[in-house]
Amino acid sequence: MGIGNWKLGLIVNPVAGIGGRVGLKGSDGIEVQRRALALGAVPQASARAAQALERLQPLADRLQVLTYPAEMGEEAVRAAGLTPTVIGAIRSGETTAEDTVAAARAMQREGVDLLLFAGGDGTARDIYRAVGTDPVVLGIPAGVKIHSAVYAVSPQGAGSLALAYLQGRVTSVREAEVMDLDEDAFRQGVVAARLYGYLRVPYKTNLVQSLKMATPGGASAAGIAADVVDRLEPGVLYIIGPGTTTRAITDELGLEKTLLGVDVVAVGERTAEDGKPEVGLAAVDANEAQLLALTKGRRAKIVVTLIGGQGYLFGRGNQQISPRVIEQVVADPQRPYDDIWVVSTKEKLYALGHRPLLVDTGDRAVDEMLCGYVQVVTGYNERVVRKVTIGQ
Repeated sequence: MGIGNWKLGLIVNPVAGIGGRVGLKGSDGIEVQRRALALGAVPQASARAAQALERLQPLADRLQVLTYPAEMGEEAVRAAGLTPTVIGAIRSGETTAEDTVAAARAMQREGVDLLLFAGGDGTARDIYRAVGTDPVVLGIPAGVKIHSAVYAVSPQGAGSLALAYLQGRVTSVREAEVMDLDEDAFRQGVVAARLYGYLRVPYKTNLVQSLKMATPGGASAAGIAADVVDRLEPGVLYIIGPGTTTRAITDELGLEKTLLGVDVVAVGERTAEDGKPEVGLAAVDANEAQLLALTKGRRAKIVVTLIGGQGYLFGRGNQQISPRVIEQVVADPQRPYDDIWVVSTKEKLYALGHRPLLVDTGDRAVDEMLCGYVQVVTGYNERVVRKVTIGQ
């Protein structure tokens, strides 16, 4: 593409991700969106799009940004200090998937060099339905369940990759999977993923996330559970993140686990008979507000596993454990992993190869606090040290 004038498209799904922090495990459907807003959800997609666009400031004088009105892109472009070329029309506050489809097709007709879109897997499906594999597109992660491989590792990563692609410093383009889950089944604890098609995305290692993959638990999950249970402290609340690896911990304690939700375990004294602590569930399938209320003024720790194939610790599927929750739980910002325990089966960890673990909470200061090195529990008295970083 090289030096010249560039035409960039931007589409924001304004309701993407609003179900995450309130524990709804998705944002598809008007009823879910209304419920999320009633629970106090705050839309994040526009702000995340603006974070991506800020990386494109070096091209401002020669960059035309085509976008849809108001919350579907115009606001994000202006927030990033760029000037939008607004096309199309919407009913503000009542946007639908069909608006996304119409916007994508309009930008395809305008011949954009790159189409950026902010959303989750449902938004990626809409973009695929609209334009197929033309033009080249790139997702800005803003959803709850981001299984698709069409997204950058973070909003900043999306901006960096878009800049490099438009300038011709990145020329590799690959077809990446568009995946999505059945949200109704997902809320019942059933993971039913489906491949919908492919989108063409610019590619650079460490800037585009991998497809989310299931990995076998193996016998190490039981060893992980035993290790964690042996270290539980009386009087401490344990926030247990989603996943089969973390479910092994509650199984060891004789408690039910919300497989795809966040539960809170309250720990009492250890019994004389078997040495195990007295435990109970302080919250089941908790949202951000519940976690903040429970941990206020109390000692707490967070136990999370990483997303298979991607390596995310925070920001994918566990948005209930928000930046505010993390800040409230972590006693010493210089030593965050004293209060955040990371667990993973060997199979899942080794499948990442040498790639680092990632954080994308939506709060840059919290992400930076979490960067560094963490000891990952991979079995009983077994640890692997891995680097944690922000997707750039």
